[in-house]
Amino acid sequence: MIRVLDEARSLAFYEGAFGLRIAGRYAFDGFILIYLANAEADFELELTVNKGRAEPYALGEGYGHLAVSVDDLAAEHERFTAAGYAPGAVKSFALPGGGEARFFFVQDPDGYKIEVLQRGGRYQ
Repeated sequence: MIRVLDEARSLAFYEGAFGLRIAGRYAFDGFILIYLANAEADFELELTVNKGRAEPYALGEGYGHLAVSVDDLAAEHERFTAAGYAPGAVKSFALPGGGEARFFFVQDPDGYKIEVLQRGGRYQ
């Protein structure tokens, strides 16, 4: 679960970037819970919109982040760039025992960092 300020802006980002669409939306007196999913994985992301919140959330000092794997990292990096999502540079490192991790990071509208990984090996 992540807390977001602007429901429409966040929904547009997560659908455009990762194909995540609303799987459930529940409005309560002081907040809204929105569950996002797509057909590619048995995974849901919960967005919480606190009604009346105007200040950005402090994201903390920890380096926790969401990671999504894709079939063609280079094509996704180009698509993110063309869509104006401003992805970081593609990086890579060798894994102990063989293999390679290739990835880039992008930030959602609230500043959460999301890692986009080349699917394969350890990263499915």
